[in-house]
Amino acid sequence: MSNSPDIELANAKQEFTITVYTENQIGILNRIAIIFSRRKINIESLNVSPSEIEHIHRFNILITETEEVVRKLAKQIEKQVEVLKVYHNTNEDIIWQEMALYKLPTDIVAEKVLVERLLRENGARVVVIRKDYTVFEATGHRSETDKLIEVLQPYGLIEFVRSARVAIIKDSEGFNSKLRDFERLEPGKEVIENEFLDQEKNVFTM
Repeated sequence: MSNSPDIELANAKQEFTITVYTENQIGILNRIAIIFSRRKINIESLNVSPSEIEHIHRFNILITETEEVVRKLAKQIEKQVEVLKVYHNTNEDIIWQEMALYKLPTDIVAEKVLVERLLRENGARVVVIRKDYTVFEATGHRSETDKLIEVLQPYGLIEFVRSARVAIIKDSEGFNSKLRDFERLEPGKEVIENEFLDQEKNVFTM
């Protein structure tokens, strides 16, 4: 009996972006990383930045795993005291980009009109021009920034670096909205000191 397509998809490894909202506390990055290392799961990309909420930081963590494993990871991360909320999404559920820098010899760029055209066709822009080298910047998906590496290698690519993934969830009002809704809830009944003091015999009798 063959497995259903849904079960096979859940058991197949694919890219997931885990989004974690945390308080800005020392040591939280290390504790989150330990959760992955204990399970021998490789973090392919990690970005930490301020979020849309003051004093709250946002982690974007890219891994390749099954949906079941990612769901368990998200629950484990949420158990951390400083963690407020965790989301996990496939590439289809997010809008994401990576930024890359490319260093090329300035004389090659100046002499080769073809290089300039290739850079323009791939959406690269100049960041720094020096006598010995020129730095270009490009943003896009990993396949796009990887393609530009291959294009520029024959022209003496000196150096290349790529940022971690940054991502925004498509179908979400964001954690900010949920947090504000929570803050608008009516507070619970205030604790009254010595409320049961006159009933101590009943309270402490087994």
